[in-house]
Amino acid sequence: MSPVRITHATALILQALAAGRRHGFQIMEVTGLASGTVYPVLRRLERESAVESEWEDADEASSAGRRRRRIYRLTGTGLLLAERARERLADTRRLLSDEALGRAGGSGANGS
Repeated sequence: MSPVRITHATALILQALAAGRRHGFQIMEVTGLASGTVYPVLRRLERESAVESEWEDADEASSAGRRRRRIYRLTGTGLLLAERARERLADTRRLLSDEALGRAGGSGANGS
């Protein structure tokens, strides 16, 4: 198994899953990512054994008047990745904060 690349989208999806089992639309709603981003990442995380999925009970979906949904949850490996993702997102927040940008010395890309 190769190491999982934690892209920004992967980090957001891992954090959404860390909050509990979720179906794809909930993940899209929480992260603001499109289905064309969410589902390929989920498939990659499943291949890497970081995520497991199963179809919800047919009777439950039927009684709610909708089609069955695939429910995703983190594995033990996924929980470890979610922690790494949380750290990465925190680093990104710090880097992009006004305070951190002010401490960078004030020189922009043009060298001023």
